[in-house]
Amino acid sequence: MNYGKTFFRLLLVALLGMPAIPASAEVFFQCPGYVPGDIDDVVIDGVLRFRDGELSGTFTLPNGFTNDTLPADQDVVCKHLVAGDGFVNMADKTVDHGAGTGVGKLQYMFGFANATGTPDPQVMGNFMLKMEFPAPTITLRQGDHFYLTLSNVGMVMRPDLFDPHSVHYHGFPNASAIFDGEPMSSIAINMGASLTYYYQIVEPGTFLYHCHVEATEHMQMGMLGNLYVEPAQDGDTFEYPIGSGRNFTSFAYNDGDGSTGYNVDYPVQIHNFDPNFHDASMNVQPLPFAAMEDLYPMLNGRGYPDTVNTGELANSETGNLSQKVNALITAAPGDRILLRISSLATTSFHTLTTSGIPMLVVGKDARKLGPPNDTSQYIRTNSITIGGGEAIDVILDTLNVPPGTYFLYTGNLNHLNNNTEEYGGMLTEIVIGGGPI
Repeated sequence: MNYGKTFFRLLLVALLGMPAIPASAEVFFQCPGYVPGDIDDVVIDGVLRFRDGELSGTFTLPNGFTNDTLPADQDVVCKHLVAGDGFVNMADKTVDHGAGTGVGKLQYMFGFANATGTPDPQVMGNFMLKMEFPAPTITLRQGDHFYLTLSNVGMVMRPDLFDPHSVHYHGFPNASAIFDGEPMSSIAINMGASLTYYYQIVEPGTFLYHCHVEATEHMQMGMLGNLYVEPAQDGDTFEYPIGSGRNFTSFAYNDGDGSTGYNVDYPVQIHNFDPNFHDASMNVQPLPFAAMEDLYPMLNGRGYPDTVNTGELANSETGNLSQKVNALITAAPGDRILLRISSLATTSFHTLTTSGIPMLVVGKDARKLGPPNDTSQYIRTNSITIGGGEAIDVILDTLNVPPGTYFLYTGNLNHLNNNTEEYGGMLTEIVIGGGPI
């Protein structure tokens, strides 16, 4: 794979056009009351967010919005995702993959990218081969009215594929099956078209999202992302434990007592790639479903040491930024750290362990363990085991933990490698206070 091959395929697309796009299909971003061009720079943290008739931040009400069009004390949130293909590099930089050392193995992938704020006519041209792994993180608040537009820009490197795509908000209690993303009970989006999903966000917790069309293939190829919902209790002040003098205003759940309070939070999602599967897809070969073996274990789409690189990583094929989410965890001494751990691995269960900082499990699969004002079902441990489609909320309390560098890593020793390169894989650092020791 090289720039020449990619350029040739892009040239074919430009000359011949994307195949099989129905004449009636179009990219169409929907956000109630929003008219493109009414406000400059309205995108905040990757979404359009309107609250009580005013855009959050220093902006003013866009044309078409009135106080009557917004729910009282709730936000309308709009996001535009695109689906297509792209490339990422793995973390095995000492292995010669034909591109010289220092460049990890290049992998063809499917994915999502954030097109929020991009004018509709520019979406198809601007986002071809610009998909990200993992998908852009989605952060919501309990009570939000969330409008998510998904547009399909097609597969540039595989113009023979006519794959539709969907968004499955995993674990969310949809009011209507049409928005579930599972294609047998809902609908999927063809190339050159858009669909807007609507969700009334009623429950807090750690969720996840992925494409549910040909799910085994599309998830293995990289159509996966973090999604979590902040509780209505956020913004209230709780002292926890009572008499400790430690006050919190951010929480994992509506706990009623502050027991899920934290100072900093991080989503940590488990991913895995099978290089043979990705290479077969790139080279238009039969896909080895039965022989699938994940040799690139990752946290937030990166193997160590890329997990602790805080920069956005460009791929070596197109130069596009395709890995934007790192897995480095930092905190001040005495902080409580909330880890929103989830797994979208397609072949394996995984155990994650911390060294030197005990874990307190407070939630699982977007549910607090036990009712409000009850901590009796919380679990104290130093490791958790998680399967695909599961989520676990873990608090690390650094009170009386000396400053320095600690580790979050898998106990599955064969997944502490980047394929054949040792000392990598599913491992990241937890840096407390004064930095690495």
